[in-house]
Parts: sequence; C-alpha cells; structure tokens
Amino acid sequence: MKLDAQTQENIKRKIGERAASFVEEGMLVGLGTGSTSTYFIRSLIKRCQEGLKVHVVSSSNRSLHLAVEGGIPTVDMNQVTDIDLTIDGADEIDPKNRMVKGGGGAHTREKILATSSKKMLVIVDESKLVEVLGKFGVAIEILPFGRKATLAKLRKIGYEGKMRTQESGEFTLTDNGNYLFDIHSPTHFPTPEEDHKKIIEITGVVETGFFFDLPLKVLVGYKDGTVALRR
Repeated sequence: MKLDAQTQENIKRKIGERAASFVEEGMLVGLGTGSTSTYFIRSLIKRCQEGLKVHVVSSSNRSLHLAVEGGIPTVDMNQVTDIDLTIDGADEIDPKNRMVKGGGGAHTREKILATSSKKMLVIVDESKLVEVLGKFGVAIEILPFGRKATLAKLRKIGYEGKMRTQESGEFTLTDNGNYLFDIHSPTHFPTPEEDHKKIIEITGVVETGFFFDLPLKVLVGYKDGTVALRR
C-alpha cells in the first residue's frame, strides 16, 4: 500500500512515540537504524529527559550520534553479551515475521543486536507489510577484497543484482568498511531461509539482509492514524 510522504512521516512519528513506551527503567536497549528508528530514538531521548534511566547500544554511527547528542548513556556492543530489548524498523516484513533489512546499509550490525536480544520490537508502517519478501531487492554485505570473485560466485548460483553506489559513483561503504550488493529476483524471495543459507556460504559474503527466527513483536502504524501490535 503506497502512502504519501507526509502521511508516512506522521505515522512514523506516532510509531516512534508508542515504541518508546515499551522501554522500561534500567533496560539495555538496542537501537536500530533508519527513518522510523530515528523517530523512536528521539522519543526515547524525551523520556530520558523526563527521568527514565536506560543505557543503549547502537547498530550504526548515525544512531549512536543521535543518542549521544540526546544525552542517553551508550554502551559499546563489544562490552555486552545480551540486550534486554532491541527496537528497529524493517524494509519489509511478511506474515511469518520474516524480514528484509539493509536499506540503510546497517543490517549486519542490526542482526547482531537482534540475535543478541531477549526481545525485539519491530516498528513499521503498513506499507512495509508484504506477502512475499524482496520486491525492492535485498542487501548483501560483501568484503571489498575479492569483490569480483564474490559477485561471480553469487551470479553463478543465480543471484543477480548491482553494487550500491553513492551520487559520486563510488561504492557505498557500510560502517564496517564493506560494500553492498543489492540482489533482485522477478519472483522475489518466497523462501528467505533457503536463500540466506546459499548466499552466506559464499566466501566474501559478510551477511544477508534476510532476518528470521527472532523473538519479536511487530508494532504497525496505519494510515488512519492508529498504532497497534500485529497479532
């Protein structure tokens, strides 16, 4: 379902505000990356300014800078083994709560946070609810070293796509210093677990944008202004 830009921004703001209410005193909270996550972080900053005491760990430099600027105490992910609650958006999510992430290029770190969390809250507007994943492609993070060999192996097993680039024409770099290869399929990706398994076995691939088997709930913002957990 296509939403106009203003409606979508209003929905994201409401989702962010509601998501912040799920955070409890003393939690270690994982911060996602992306526009909806940004609204959540801003709402969390407001709650902290009102007296809530939490620590956060971030999935990207962007989210980290937002938290620091807002005065929320941050923790380096290298110093923790588990997270109480991660709140993050998604590019797409299907009826089985399988997701595609990576539009912002932070999916590897986001997946580390997600798989290290006791609970996860995914925050999306209704346009992100899909029957089959992959309409807009799926990001694959790859090492710069041996890039052409890695891409040749991906194409050999049927995954076509293109390197993500900046306006300058240079390859987009992740916070990990790696490249992004966005794969596409005319049938999309109805079996993401199988696609992930085949892709991740290729040497040179760091991580895929497929997310599944996570202990999550989904908070959805609808165009009529309501925000509710998906059952």
